[in-house]
Amino acid sequence: LYQRRVRKAVVSTQSTGKSIDIKVHFPKRKDVACVRTICSHINNMFTGVLQGYRYKMKSAYAHFPININIINDNTHVEVHNFLGEKFVRRVNLLPGVTCKPTGNKDEIMVEGNDVENVSRSAALIQQSTTVKNKDIRKFLDGVYVSEKTHIQELED
Repeated sequence: LYQRRVRKAVVSTQSTGKSIDIKVHFPKRKDVACVRTICSHINNMFTGVLQGYRYKMKSAYAHFPININIINDNTHVEVHNFLGEKFVRRVNLLPGVTCKPTGNKDEIMVEGNDVENVSRSAALIQQSTTVKNKDIRKFLDGVYVSEKTHIQELED
């Protein structure tokens, strides 16, 4: 079951056939913005269920090769040898998100149905490899999102 909770929304929804009607009576400016946001959430939910979301991430390094291990049934990521450090960075992926190697060198895929969980998991992996106490213009090492696609494309 894939659902989303919207708080403080003064809207009424009704599904008729192949469409979902979202109505607001006597809307103010923020209510109209809320309707558009709810429509975007519903479209993202349909896209996630029908196609899925895939983020490809590449590791970039200058000297020390970054090793990425995927453990615990594709739900946890370990980053080894970042800037030559012995510290192992562990990232727990959010619910409904899996991580797989692509087959290419230094590249992984983060996949799932919820665009927010997939993007937040990719952001957690990227943030685990931020450079501290050095000039970030010079030290560009890290794991970065290289491509955002769908798991399977719809056929018209």
